[in-house]
Amino acid sequence: MKLSITLSPHYQPTAIRDLLENEWLIPRKTRHFLRIRKNVTRNGKTAMFHDMAYPGDIITLTFEAADYTQPLIHPGKAKIINILWEDEHIIIVDKPAGVKTHPNQPDEKNTLLNDLAAYLSPQNQLPYVVHRLDKETSGAILFAKNPIILPVLGRMLEQKKIQRTYEAEIVGHLPQKTIIIDKPIGRHRHDRRKRVIDQKGGQRAITHVTEEAINSETSWVTCQLDTGRTHQIRVHLSSIGHPIVGDPLYQQQGKTAPRLQLHAKELSLIHPFTKVPVNIKTAHQLSEL
Repeated sequence: MKLSITLSPHYQPTAIRDLLENEWLIPRKTRHFLRIRKNVTRNGKTAMFHDMAYPGDIITLTFEAADYTQPLIHPGKAKIINILWEDEHIIIVDKPAGVKTHPNQPDEKNTLLNDLAAYLSPQNQLPYVVHRLDKETSGAILFAKNPIILPVLGRMLEQKKIQRTYEAEIVGHLPQKTIIIDKPIGRHRHDRRKRVIDQKGGQRAITHVTEEAINSETSWVTCQLDTGRTHQIRVHLSSIGHPIVGDPLYQQQGKTAPRLQLHAKELSLIHPFTKVPVNIKTAHQLSEL
């Protein structure tokens, strides 16, 4: 597998060793093999790790099959995939509600990852999960198209360099236009599907909520996450008495809906290889779905 990256004008001159280790997070063992096999080129010529790389240079890395394990993904239905944005490294897809992000069992075939594998098959590429959306949630979701960029995107998530904005319809009205919910989330003791606020053993979770519009029974809000815990928005909003409309797990009363009224409407990041801003909005708003 070969990966070619053209260094954009936003890159500073730097040693190839630093590019591989600190910028692109290539594992130490893989860097070792790249070096001894002379599998790094700069502008078509073999490059040493101490060589400098400059904006406009083309850095090509050649990986052996054993360097990265290829996941086994049963191909699904390529025609189902709705692409929002794509290049040779990453792909952003509009996920429909009611579809799982990825299989939980090896023989599963009806997930977004399966359908995306079928879509990418003609490109001889596979999808890699960067983050997840609940089965009931729709909207923009990001996948890697090769295992090299995957840890870079994972680090960007941890450092809050990938911004995700959700919209939701909630029961009732917020006490003020903007609130920050800072409550740790843990597993439910008796129901493995659910999460709960767990002040002692839970992981810290922070959600920013802004009220956008109201009607007599419900409110429309946007949410942004500082953390990415399972069911975070759903658990947080339920914990303050304003569950998401149509939530089969956390809504006890109030207006009902045929589906969970939660939609990932926007995703933004600076592309880690090209350094170009990527700002994607879904074509539909939650009220239209």
